[in-house]
Amino acid sequence: MTGIIDYNAGNIKSVEHALESIGAPYILSGNPCDLENVDRVIFPGVGDAAYAMQQLKQTGFDSFLKNWAESDKPILGICLGSQVVFDYSEEGNTECLGLLKGSIRHFSSLKKNGFDTSLKVPHIGWNNVSFTNGGSPFLNGVAQDSDFYFVHSYVIQPEDSSIVKGYADYGIKIPAIVEKDNIAVFQFHPEKSGKPGLRILKNFVASDLSAKEEF
Repeated sequence: MTGIIDYNAGNIKSVEHALESIGAPYILSGNPCDLENVDRVIFPGVGDAAYAMQQLKQTGFDSFLKNWAESDKPILGICLGSQVVFDYSEEGNTECLGLLKGSIRHFSSLKKNGFDTSLKVPHIGWNNVSFTNGGSPFLNGVAQDSDFYFVHSYVIQPEDSSIVKGYADYGIKIPAIVEKDNIAVFQFHPEKSGKPGLRILKNFVASDLSAKEEF
């Protein structure tokens, strides 16, 4: 069973629809107690990092996610959920969950890294992702350089580049897929990315699915 974390900052409906489309059972809840016995959690998110952290603290999901990560149970983070698992975000000067080492920086802060400031920010739309560092089991059945849907103004900057499993190119190389141990995060929206995105979600929930048909 998959749990979807509802902390008032998530792209919940699209995640629900995606899981329903692949026949994956799930529980959606804003109460950490309701998700204690699920097998894995999806941590979605859109919007502002400071607000997200405020909501996580108010709901108790900050402690829940830290304990969940320490227990080696699977976490899949999406968009804002892929960012606040790191230590710090420039957005609102926000101390985040610290499940992974690294920071989140605005595109404009990456000018010295070669970012072309003539490009529009936020980065919105379809972009292809190139797999690296051996890829991930969650990418099984997903073609190299598949297109995924992005909406973001801030960029993941992990301390350890070896945990980056996929990059997109938007003026600079953008870490689009990061995985370390039981934590896998996606800067893009797999639930809005057609067949490749549904394949990722299907791989994540595979043990709950009786049918293994290809998309």
